This record gives sequence, C-alpha cells and structure tokens, in this order.
Amino acid sequence: MTTPGAMPPPHPDAHDQSRLAGPWIIGGLACLSILLTALFPVPEPEGVRLWTFARLHNDIYQPAVEEWNAAHEMQVQVSVLGIQAIEQRMLSSFLSGTPSAELLEVERRIAARAFAGPVEAVGLVDLTDRLRRDGLLEGMNATSFTPWTSRGRIFGLPHDVHPVMLGYRADIVEAAGIDVSQIETWDDFIRVLSPLMRNPDGGKRTDRFLLNLWETHMDVMEALTLQAGGGIVDQSGVPSLDHPANARVLAHAVAWGRGENRIAADAPYFNASGNRLLAEGFVIASFVPDWMCNLWRKEIPQLGGKVKLMPLPAWERGGRRTSAWGGSMLGIARDAPNTDALYEFAKHLYTSPELSRRLFQEGDIISPLRSFWNDPVYDQPDPYFSGQPRGRLFVSLAQDVPPRYNSAFSGLCLLRLQAATSRLAAYADRTGQDTPESLLPEAQRILTQAQAEMMERVSRNRFFAEDRAGTTEPGAAVPDTAEIVAAEKEAP
Repeated sequence: MTTPGAMPPPHPDAHDQSRLAGPWIIGGLACLSILLTALFPVPEPEGVRLWTFARLHNDIYQPAVEEWNAAHEMQVQVSVLGIQAIEQRMLSSFLSGTPSAELLEVERRIAARAFAGPVEAVGLVDLTDRLRRDGLLEGMNATSFTPWTSRGRIFGLPHDVHPVMLGYRADIVEAAGIDVSQIETWDDFIRVLSPLMRNPDGGKRTDRFLLNLWETHMDVMEALTLQAGGGIVDQSGVPSLDHPANARVLAHAVAWGRGENRIAADAPYFNASGNRLLAEGFVIASFVPDWMCNLWRKEIPQLGGKVKLMPLPAWERGGRRTSAWGGSMLGIARDAPNTDALYEFAKHLYTSPELSRRLFQEGDIISPLRSFWNDPVYDQPDPYFSGQPRGRLFVSLAQDVPPRYNSAFSGLCLLRLQAATSRLAAYADRTGQDTPESLLPEAQRILTQAQAEMMERVSRNRFFAEDRAGTTEPGAAVPDTAEIVAAEKEAP
C-alpha cells in the first residue's frame, strides 16, 4: 500500500532492465556516429599543415604564409593547438604512424621527447646538412641550435635566442641613490642593494626583498644552473645533475630565501597575485627573458616607466651575465612528403626580415639570425622600460647565452632537480643552516644521489645504450653546434 500522492515503488526488475539497456543505447549511439561520419565526413584540410602552440606566432606568420601560398603550388595552413595536444599528437605520429602535421613548431621540452630512441628513429627530419649548405649554421646564433640537437645532428630550425636579464624597480633603486653599474656579481647584487631592505631607522623590512626567486620554480633554477656552467643533461644527452655548478646554485638559492640575511621571496610568475606584488615593490628584481617584456607590458601596465633591465649578475668576476629561458623550433615530420619544399617554407618563415621585425615589435622576441641584429628596430627606446633600448640590451647578450642540451631524460631530470631543491630546503629548515657555504656539502650529496638514480634509468634504456654502442659511451662528448661551426670554418 502506498501513501496517496506518492510515487509507486519501482518494479523489482526495473534496475536490472535499465542496466541491461545501457550497453544497447551506447552501442546504438556508436553505430549512429559511425554512420554519420561515413555519410558526412569531416574534410581534411587541403595542403600542408603547420601546428604551433603560440597564438602570437600564428598571427605574425599569416602575411608570410599568404605570400608563400600566392607564389607556390604547395599550400600551407597554420593551426594553433595546446602544448599538450601537440605533444600527444606528435608522439602518436612518431610511434604509431597516425596522421600528423607536416610542420611542427614545438617548445623545447616537447622536442626532447622525440630523442628517446636511436638517432635514425627520431621522428623529425635531420636538417644538419641543409643548414650547413645554406650557411645557417654560421648565420644563426650557435647556442640556439643546441636544444634541437641530438648526437650531433640538428632536427629543427631555431625560432629564438631568449636571453635572460633582470627587470628591476628603477624608481625605487634610483630614489635611494644606488648605481646598479657597480653590480657585476651576485655578491655585488646583494651588497649594493641591501640598503633597500632596511627601514629609515635601520630595522629590517618585511615587505620588501631584493630578488624574485623561490627554489621550486624550475625554469628560473635551470636558467641559473646554465648560467653557472651546469645544467640538467650534458651534450651527449646524459643526466648531469651532480655537476658542482648545480650544487652551488641550489645552495645559494635555498640560502637566499632563509635566515636573517634573506634576500629572496616569491612573487609568482604568470600569476595575478605575483603581478600585484611586483607592482607593490615586494621584490626589487625579477628574471626577465626577452618574451616576458611583452607579458609585463600587457599584464602590469602600472610599472611602465618604473622599471629597467640589467644583465644578470655573474657567479664570478668576468663570468657569464645572461642565461636562457624558453625556446621553440620549427621541425619537419620525418614521414612528410616533399621535405625539400617544406624546408624552403620553414626558411621563408624563419629567415624573413619583415617577420623577424614583427616578432620583436609584437612579441619582444629577438631573432637568432645574427645578420638581423643590426636592424634599427632593436635600438628604439622603450617608454615602459624607462626609455632603454630593450632590444639592443638583449642582442648584446645573445652570443653569451649558454648552450642548453636536450634529451629524452630532460623532463625527468628537471623533476629530480626540483625534488633535490625541496630536500635541501627541508634540510635547511630542519637544521637552521642558512648560508651557501654550510648548505653546499648537503646540496652536492643530494644531487649525487639524484644522479645515481637517474643513471639507473639510463642503464635500463636499451635504445639509449644501443644507439651509443661502438660510438659514444654515456657521458662522453659528442660535437655540439658550436663545434660543428668551428670545424666548418677550419675546413679547407
């Protein structure tokens, strides 16, 4: 008996019936989908496809693409895909032969995934001989090739250089009468700017720090290790986490964020709260590659006329005063037909003076082609950076950008570096050690352990070992792009 107005209880078999009907419904929908696809197929794009992850690149490329299409039978269409989508589709194509774009503009860490197997199995066309023939090995900045080089062969045309400088609050610094030209090393940086962390009565400020750095920000940490002469993999693609320069950087970065003499704090990059902290002067200086100038101008307009750029302080006097952050290339899928025409299009896109000029004007990115570095566009004063010619400042550092080697182990090495930094930070918090000198032995010990763990993975990688059998032992040097260029100059 049921209560008047209430719904009757379900039949005992109703649940089972609905459960049994589910697969039939799903199967029917699948059949309908297949039928509709057969009757109304989605047309494949005509011509050659270029996938890029950057909408800005796409917008800048369009005039050059239209110019090419008007003069050539091979038509090119550019599409913007997310980084993860490009990575998944690229690897799927390389490993299983599924369709892919013929031209792939990819970021550095995605490109590294292509170098997992033997060199002859890399899913991108080897461009080394073509680049040598056309003089581009000498014409382009040498270290711009290294992220796209594996075992001495180059698999991509470099898009950029991406030198790194410090962007600093010139209004605050100059109001205090501080001359940043006195800064050459990181020790100078701390000594010269330390007065900015004191109140008028001499007390320590808690609302201002000198450097925007947190030890788990791996892009910045990797840039610092490269500047110091280290890095996560060596030029043969083997992990190099235990390099002494890496330990030095970890010890300093952790120490800078702790103790009575703390000088670093976190104003997160690419984050609204971080942008607000920059605008409030919470940190004096941040790491700024060329492309980040564009982000600052768009996302923190209130800093216009208040900031300037300066070279990175060196780790020792006379040392390197820049590094690199980011980077992309244009590669050709190995199975794509008509690779010669695709290579000509890639050159059309990446060696165009007009396109390089627009890339700087609209994206703040300097070209890797040295012949373009004399372009007056780089000398234009930038009101946002207090009238400095930002382009000329970045160009002046381009030839000092350190080489960045790449391999299938790069992504995992970066995670290991992050874990090692977190372990060192925990050690510092637990023991109260807060100077670079006191943290250096533990930093080296942690990185040595991380390196051993990575080398276990290397030894289990059959393709990696076989590819080097009889040619290059793990850890041995292989020619990098700079060495290739030098050899070409010495050849009769």
